[in-house]
Amino acid sequence: MAESVELPSRLAILPFRNKVLLPGAIIRIRCTSPSSVKLVEQELWQKEEKGLIGILPVRDAEETPSVSPVISHGVGTDLTERSSKTQASSTDSHKLNGKNPQEVIHWHARGVAARALHLSRGVEKPSGRVTYMVVLEGLCRFSVQELGTRGTYYIARITPLEMTKAEMEHVEQDPDFIALSRRFKATAMELISLLEQKQKAGGRTKVLLETVPIHKLADIFVASFEISFEEQLCMLDSVDLKVRLSKATELVDRHLQSIRVAEKITQKVEGQLSKSQKEFLLRQQMRAIKEELGDNDDDEDDLAALEGKMQSAGMPSNIWKHAQRELRRLKKMQPQQPGYNSSRVYLELLADLPWQKATEEHEFDLKAAKERLDSDHYGLVKVKQRIIEYLAVRKLKPDARGPILCFVGPPGVGKTSLASSIAAALGRKFIRISLGGVKDEADIRGHRRTYIGSMPGRLIDGLKRVAVCNPVMLLDEIDKTGSDVRGDPASALLEVLDPEQNKSFNDHYLNVPFDLSKVTFIATANRLQPIPPPLLDRMEVIELPGYTPEEKLRIAMQHLIPRVLDQHGLSSEFLQIPEAVVTLIIQRYTREAGVRNLERNLAALARAAAVKVAEQEQVVPLNQDMHRLASPLVENRLAGGGEVEMEVIPIGENNHEISSALNIASPLVVDESMLEKVLGPPRFDDKEAAERVATPGVSVGLVWTNFGGEVQFIEATAMVGKGELHLTGQLGDVIKESAQIALTWVRARAADLKLAITDEINLLQGRDIHIHFPAGAVPKDGPSAGITLVTALVSLFGQKSVRADTAMTGEMTLRGLVLPVGGIKDKILAAHRHGIKRVILPERNLKDLVEVPSAVLANLEVVLVKRMEEVLEQAFDGGCPWRQHSRL
Repeated sequence: MAESVELPSRLAILPFRNKVLLPGAIIRIRCTSPSSVKLVEQELWQKEEKGLIGILPVRDAEETPSVSPVISHGVGTDLTERSSKTQASSTDSHKLNGKNPQEVIHWHARGVAARALHLSRGVEKPSGRVTYMVVLEGLCRFSVQELGTRGTYYIARITPLEMTKAEMEHVEQDPDFIALSRRFKATAMELISLLEQKQKAGGRTKVLLETVPIHKLADIFVASFEISFEEQLCMLDSVDLKVRLSKATELVDRHLQSIRVAEKITQKVEGQLSKSQKEFLLRQQMRAIKEELGDNDDDEDDLAALEGKMQSAGMPSNIWKHAQRELRRLKKMQPQQPGYNSSRVYLELLADLPWQKATEEHEFDLKAAKERLDSDHYGLVKVKQRIIEYLAVRKLKPDARGPILCFVGPPGVGKTSLASSIAAALGRKFIRISLGGVKDEADIRGHRRTYIGSMPGRLIDGLKRVAVCNPVMLLDEIDKTGSDVRGDPASALLEVLDPEQNKSFNDHYLNVPFDLSKVTFIATANRLQPIPPPLLDRMEVIELPGYTPEEKLRIAMQHLIPRVLDQHGLSSEFLQIPEAVVTLIIQRYTREAGVRNLERNLAALARAAAVKVAEQEQVVPLNQDMHRLASPLVENRLAGGGEVEMEVIPIGENNHEISSALNIASPLVVDESMLEKVLGPPRFDDKEAAERVATPGVSVGLVWTNFGGEVQFIEATAMVGKGELHLTGQLGDVIKESAQIALTWVRARAADLKLAITDEINLLQGRDIHIHFPAGAVPKDGPSAGITLVTALVSLFGQKSVRADTAMTGEMTLRGLVLPVGGIKDKILAAHRHGIKRVILPERNLKDLVEVPSAVLANLEVVLVKRMEEVLEQAFDGGCPWRQHSRL
């Protein structure tokens, strides 16, 4: 315990941020900043046990000062200059670093003198910085009269605040002080007794109560509590002994009450635990009594029903053993236990899964299956033929494995609906699992049962819902799966779609193998590129490139119009859409590979017709209780006194016949004027290509996108410049390289094409070339625009327009060879939709024309080329205009 010491008139000051050291308290600090290290070294290390320093609390400038006295800028000559350096003058435990250098630090006017009980010096590696570990003991209070600096640390002129011995003896005779002392000791003794019961310690603290003076005990007790900085300052400022004792008694009593509340809460929790244990014993006794009486509990009935359900599920023997082990574990558990519900849900899943239950397949009728596919979908000959082949194999070999098909094509071509039709043709149940945006491997394999909220994967959950082990399962949008830290779903699908592995598919939640070999998997995708090659290798890819206008017309007349009329409560008696009008919608309002926009436009016409039918009230409903006709025509004739011929309608007629009998007006027939009124002006026309290529420097290319083939215009222009090439249109690296190759080839053949007089003349002398791909918001890449770029540049330099009825696609080499490209069918269909009459293709793409419908090829002239010179010969009217001068 610290004894009274004589303080010097000046003390070195170590600032404590938002922390107070009270007399009698002991604290350990680590000094690392240069100023604090210097202070400890000169004032404590060198002076050894004689060294004394002052601990002065400081507060941030942004904090609201309390009523306690603080040192402002006017106190001390060096305070204003050194206020910014205060941040570097503290220990690591209470750093002033990290604040704004211009910030003003508020120093408290009172502090505590301290001495070092222990000092240790260290050196940090590899920086070599010296640090000190100091154990300080608070001695007595002092008041700061003036604050200054000595080198890098602070020094203050102080006045001690401790009472003299005579003053102390006088205070101890004060009755108020004696009462406060007794109250403080009683509260402190109560706290020590309570802590002694909890921690089995406290003898040393009782000795302190008997030996240490009461005014020092107050500081020692308060220093051991966790109180706020403002309360610590208030205790530090309590120089008067009666005030100090009063505050200390209040803090000790508050700490005592908090311990009692915590003890009360603990006893309450322990009482609840004891109550649950008592209930458990009573339930066990009740169960034994009911067994003696022959009564069954509801929970036991449920478990017996679950066990019976598991026995009838047809599990394999190894899985049945696993399920029995889980069931025995469940029977030993109480419903209140944490794992009871999860175990029960797991066993219910095992009982609900179709381990052996399958859809009964009748004898296959190939003719009926073909008729069913034809009735659901128009065209798609290749896909239908593949399904008929599978049915034929199943008819000859019933245990044959199902195919794993992958339908690839743009949106709206019928990939998803085709999978549903396949399930109907096979006579099986159908389940669709959407994989678009799935990034978690657990969606395929399931979560492990150790996680909270775990559940099986989508495959197992889907099989549970259809309740058969041989459904047709559609994995929709398989190209749109992602991957992140939670795994790669595409890699998890490798096991699912491998016939050699899916016989024992292991779901993490199920934790037992499940046979997926009887499932017929069908996947859909818009593109093949995002699908990993190992996964793509496990599937049989069937491409659905899109429909021709003739196929769209047949689809609209046979499927879309009846469905749209039914969805809007109409029939052909109210609305009729002729084939000619459907053809106009296809040509002027939709240019897509699928039929979704076509169906939307037909739905807009149906909504307009529904409004007119509802307003005219053409149909009179028949009420069974009141046989009365309410037609405007009948009412007018009765009012005029005319004769009315009435038709007797039998009561047994159905509603459709009654509506037909009472239908007065003729059906609404959509014509071209109504088409423009409902759908607006035409969005497309066949004159677009002719108008855009009328200027030299523009050519028409064919490209492939996620939505099928598209026509791409390429524009080139020249301007005064330094011979640079500018490319715009959100282009990828490959297409930029194609543009550079095209410009190089044109410059090299400039003299042959009579674009320059001699080979020495530079085409780019004094001018820049700008090539733009319109629709700049759409990313573009690929090599198939090579010959189109050359044609645009030759047209620009020769000031000759390209033929408006000609489009082209093909990759070009630096030597002028035309290489084959992909997506030929989609590109030709796009050219046909846009009214293009001639298409220039690489000769090596001749084999791809077999997939193009004959009706489309009959309306197109396909020109096959090997070299770039042949492309230029076919791209301009009358052949290449420089042929007579060149060496082509």
